[in-house]
Amino acid sequence: MSRAQVEERVFGVLRWVVIAFLALITLAPFYYMLLLSVKPIDALLLDPGNLWVSARDFTLDTYREVLKPTSEGGQGFVGMLTNSALVSLGTVALTLLAAVPGAYAISRLKFFGGRHVSVLFLAVYLFPATLLAVPLFVMFAKMGLQGSLAGLAIVYIAQTVPVSIYMMKNYFVTIPLSIEEAAALDGCTRLQAVRKVVLPLALPSLMATGLYIFMIAWNEFLFALLFLAAEPDRWTVSLGLQQLAGGIEVSKTVLMAGSVVLTIPVVLLFFAAERLLTEGLTSGADKA
Repeated sequence: MSRAQVEERVFGVLRWVVIAFLALITLAPFYYMLLLSVKPIDALLLDPGNLWVSARDFTLDTYREVLKPTSEGGQGFVGMLTNSALVSLGTVALTLLAAVPGAYAISRLKFFGGRHVSVLFLAVYLFPATLLAVPLFVMFAKMGLQGSLAGLAIVYIAQTVPVSIYMMKNYFVTIPLSIEEAAALDGCTRLQAVRKVVLPLALPSLMATGLYIFMIAWNEFLFALLFLAAEPDRWTVSLGLQQLAGGIEVSKTVLMAGSVVLTIPVVLLFFAAERLLTEGLTSGADKA
């Protein structure tokens, strides 16, 4: 066998070993979390290392307790899921609405400093969230937005617009300008060319950016705690999960059920948009 053939076989085996290892360390914690969420607490205490649940021990009472309204003795996660969905989807829609024109302008229009302005957008991440928390809280309290989902969404939009512009700009520059010129020859204005030509071609980038924004808004905790702590009926699911983790009277099986409820929507979105997400994550690559 030649050296090239040996290397090909060795690295072929190593590739699958690495894939299997990464899959194991990724899926094993989620499996154990899912396993604990369908176990009664007494079965868990008797044998915490058991990696299987029998039909006799299988229960969905933990999910019923998590999803049941607080007025009925549950944890009220249905309302929290609704709040998180409203904030996250609103953040995605408004962020893309602001970021798409900005990314297009940076990638297509010629202006002074245009080559460097996209990097300046990321300067907002030089400031840690804890540094901005108190000034934002004071400002929003004076505006009457403290304790509202709208105020929380505004904070998330301010956080996600810069990086969204940067991500989509890298995709827009790979779309040939000749396509827009052909649309202009057919009588399209610039706005019509963007809406009918550029945006359909940029759908993978829009999907990848939208999922990234959704994950930030869905999982964010600091600003949710800061703005909504005094309004339990407006809590997001990440805030509710932290309350479960800190509650002495709440069993760990219920906590795991809450963690599964928090995780499942994001996992389902990833599976639903897997192809577009994969294309969008390679948005900086050249097109053939």
